[in-house]
Amino acid sequence: MASRFLRELTIRQLRALAAVHRDRSVTAAAKQLHLTQPAVTLQIRNLQALAGLPLIQRTPDGMLLTDAGREVLALSERIEAAIADCETTLEMMAGKTAGRISIGAVSTAKYFVPFMISGFSKLHPNIDVTLSIGNRQEIGTALHGYDLDFVIMGRPPADIDMDVHLIGDHPHVIIAPTAHRLARKPRFAPSELAGETFLTREPGSGTRGLMEQLFETSGIRPKIGLVMSSNETIKQAVIAGLGIAFISAHTVATELDERRLVTLDVVGLPIVRQWFALSRKDKVLLPPARAMLEFLSARGAQFLPRTHGRIRLTRTTARGKRR
Repeated sequence: MASRFLRELTIRQLRALAAVHRDRSVTAAAKQLHLTQPAVTLQIRNLQALAGLPLIQRTPDGMLLTDAGREVLALSERIEAAIADCETTLEMMAGKTAGRISIGAVSTAKYFVPFMISGFSKLHPNIDVTLSIGNRQEIGTALHGYDLDFVIMGRPPADIDMDVHLIGDHPHVIIAPTAHRLARKPRFAPSELAGETFLTREPGSGTRGLMEQLFETSGIRPKIGLVMSSNETIKQAVIAGLGIAFISAHTVATELDERRLVTLDVVGLPIVRQWFALSRKDKVLLPPARAMLEFLSARGAQFLPRTHGRIRLTRTTARGKRR
């Protein structure tokens, strides 16, 4: 009975029972529901058949619920409350004042995406935002599903039709320890890096792919040292003197300010790509997600780490003083 009850139960049946309980009359209930009396009677009869028990009884005081009827009425009240809550939530979502947004971001973006979310949340405090972080391959795989509303990354996947929203520039640099032999050398050719050991991200990382393009274009084949899946580990390894690294400038802003790292003044660098917010063309976005995409398109760039003035912090000035 239980499976059939769940499968065939309808809102019309529950509302017919609630109306009969409220008005103690099938005739009055039919009037309130804008139905005929036989229609209400049929709904009650079908509901009783599903329950397998009598739900109402005739008394001198009118139609009253049995114990089984009161149990079904309690269910009706819970369902009506859930429907009302859902209606309120939908209205809030339509007005962009509440709802949920699910975002994915490549790991390099974790240095600024939380600040973007914070800025958006100050304008829309009742919208819940969840964030998933992964490398380029992982985020690309997630995009093949529909769980994420949009992702923040660089080059869009080639195998998915995407709506593309520009956020801002994404510079890439080569970092080294401050005592490195090339740390203060101005504008030298990439060929001088041929003997260096590079610490690099794992295959599949967008940064790794861009680094390999740089090597190919420059015609150099430097030694690849440690391979790491974390920008944080790469930075610490460079500071420790284990090698140099091609990396997003947005990941090293703090270390450059603190003079724990320096960017090398290589001809052709920084290589500037862009950050995008990407959503599947066939993904239905509700108003909260569309509101955040509009926010990122209009104001996202202001949350990117400042790179101007950090590209060569140890370059010598005309007076011989370091900046």
